[in-house]
Amino acid sequence: MISTPRRLRTFALATLAGFCIARLAPAQDRPNRPPLAQKSKTSTSTEKSPPADDTQAGVSQRGKIKVDVNLVNVLASVLDDHNRPAPDLPIEAFQLFEEGVQQRIEVFESETQQPLDLVLMIDASLSAHKEISFEQEASAHFIRQVLRPGDRLALFYFDENVTRAADFSDNVPGLQAAVRKIPPGAGTSIYDAVLLGSRSLERRGEDRRRVIILVTDAGETTSKADFDAARKEAVRSGTLLYTIVIRPVKNESGRNTAGEHALETITDTTGGAMFFPDAPQELDIIFDRIDRELRTQYRLGYYPNPRGPANAYRSIEVKVLGTYKVRHRKSYLTGPQ
Repeated sequence: MISTPRRLRTFALATLAGFCIARLAPAQDRPNRPPLAQKSKTSTSTEKSPPADDTQAGVSQRGKIKVDVNLVNVLASVLDDHNRPAPDLPIEAFQLFEEGVQQRIEVFESETQQPLDLVLMIDASLSAHKEISFEQEASAHFIRQVLRPGDRLALFYFDENVTRAADFSDNVPGLQAAVRKIPPGAGTSIYDAVLLGSRSLERRGEDRRRVIILVTDAGETTSKADFDAARKEAVRSGTLLYTIVIRPVKNESGRNTAGEHALETITDTTGGAMFFPDAPQELDIIFDRIDRELRTQYRLGYYPNPRGPANAYRSIEVKVLGTYKVRHRKSYLTGPQ
């Protein structure tokens, strides 16, 4: 017969052994647990997996895998012979090249659903201010028209300085009120406007389209930044620039066109468009065209093969089969490796 103390020691040891086994055994999912309580066994993605040599995986301290996919996104505006957006083209109609080497299109959206972050940048200089009332009312109409659920717009105006009049918002009445209160200024700082607008957009989310709508007379006079700095910032941030030039003097011999030519270069590099209305009253038509184009953009994504060196500019070319015209950003800046 086992003594009481010995029986108690045996019971305690058995209990302790059972507790240790329970702690060491892996947790098992039970079929009768609610679905949200079960372990996740797989993850899904709407995009195809990158090639093996383009993926750098590391395990963090908590056991989570971090993946650098190096996906390059390109927004393409495709126009027909009448300069109207051409929707519903299949992926087979597109060819994409980096540095002259054709790339495999891994992501394709015939009408991208990526939300918009827009900067509306209004020239408030004295040379442009005589037409400001038309600009204000056309801009107020555009704000109401362009913003959809998930989109955000910020309002800036510039003279010798660049001023944020309203932060990123979907508050249409508040944005419209801000655009109607833009005061007159003196100089015209176009390069500063492009640079600071691009930086403001770059601080927004990655999975969003970045767009600047610039309304100006293109008479650059007072920027602290230069042309190269403005263009580099626009390219680095992936900003799409649409430029509307309100020309107080139509004849080129009667005005300084250096600012126009500089803006044409930056606009073309980003894949945007340049507009020259004959009268401020045409602004509504131009804003309508920009809105339609933004709603019918194609999104192409690829993993560069071969990958370029770190911190280098890489050229991009998109071709569309048929008689279509296509606009897209012409280059991008690679990140560190």
